[in-house]
Amino acid sequence: MSEQNTTSPYIQELVSNKKAFFQYEIIETFEVGIALVGTEIKSLRNHGGSLVEAYITADAELWLIAASIAPYKFGSFYNHEEKRKRKLLAHKREIASIREAVQQKGLTCVPLSMYLKNGKVKVKIALVKGKKLHDKRATIAEREEKRYIQQQMK
Repeated sequence: MSEQNTTSPYIQELVSNKKAFFQYEIIETFEVGIALVGTEIKSLRNHGGSLVEAYITADAELWLIAASIAPYKFGSFYNHEEKRKRKLLAHKREIASIREAVQQKGLTCVPLSMYLKNGKVKVKIALVKGKKLHDKRATIAEREEKRYIQQQMK
């Protein structure tokens, strides 16, 4: 068996959800696959997607809801719906642990990014807990302090 290299140069980020890092405290992350149609992949390669309003439901399967993938401009009548429900591909144990965390612990599951890994689109999802207003203010103050230190170092 060959080991997978997680720092592979074949990883190319397509879409990221930067707001999720500010609005939520990230508890645990997972890497899952996603079932897409051909025009969706072509559109994602042209950076035509957004995960800002997207969330994930966990029943017997994982579903990515409200993620926007722009219609492919050369797709003609074979084009896809922009905000359709998309199935996420994960192991049964991962799905069970996500479902349990969402139902019992009161956490939320959100997508953090979509990226190409060895030619396949992967989605990085996370179990998150919402930040309070004072936590967000602390994050902003921390960021400004780092920026100030970097400016003084130059």
